Amino acid sequence: MTSLPPELTNLPAPTLVEEISFDALYASRKARLVGIFAAAGIPYDVQDLETDPTQISLQEASFNETLQRQRINEAVRSYFLPFSGGTDLDALAGFYDVVRLVGEDDHRLMLRVVVAIQGRSTGGTVPRYKSIALAADIRVADAAVYTVGRDPTIHVAVFSTASGGVADAALLAKVNAALQAAPIRMVNDTIVVASAAQETIPVTARIWLLPQAPQSAIAAIEANLRTAWARDMLLGRDLTESWLKAQLQRDGVHSVELVTPAANIEIPFNRAAALGAVTLTLEGRSY
Repeated sequence: MTSLPPELTNLPAPTLVEEISFDALYASRKARLVGIFAAAGIPYDVQDLETDPTQISLQEASFNETLQRQRINEAVRSYFLPFSGGTDLDALAGFYDVVRLVGEDDHRLMLRVVVAIQGRSTGGTVPRYKSIALAADIRVADAAVYTVGRDPTIHVAVFSTASGGVADAALLAKVNAALQAAPIRMVNDTIVVASAAQETIPVTARIWLLPQAPQSAIAAIEANLRTAWARDMLLGRDLTESWLKAQLQRDGVHSVELVTPAANIEIPFNRAAALGAVTLTLEGRSY
């Protein structure tokens, strides 16, 4: 799934969101109470005694204020897209005519809101058509919209959440129907929908385990590698040596020597890399 723009994910919390400290609230209340007693000429010197009923009451009031302020913080955050979630995000998305699909998580819905905003133009912009493709079905993990050279034909490459990223005929038909709808497609646009092509890349590595690591660690390493790539695989996502080594260097592994690929694999924006055969050779054990 396409990631949110870094300018959104790296945003600091709004200044409206207050830093809350129970200790600070309690200390402020206690100091205020001591001042009130002093102004009234009432002797009071047990403010540090935890069993003093007045202090117990102040602690309870401070705790309730902490909860109330935290609730206000959460309400404020819910009005900002990068910090929203659940039904609050549904309400924000609805303002942009984006409705959560069945089974859609917050991250995907948030992404569709961003793309929908980018594609608000009535013209056939890339964000506009991408937004329509993503909204067509929850199984659309990503979509690339592009033209080739001077040919005005608009190609939409669909990357699926299932079948290793390959979009089946039914999914392609659904996306195509959404893009070809009269209120969506520009009159002079020719749109061709196809599954995103994949480049299958074999991985070979030499592994040295720690002495205490079980033999089964090798199989677990391969399973982890495939799971991680299935999670991170995106259209145009390069398969880099550093990423592979990071996934292979798991618990119980002393060192890794990556044999293939021998260099970073650069993937075009409209294609996806798929892991082929994974060959992990146990070379020995070491500290």
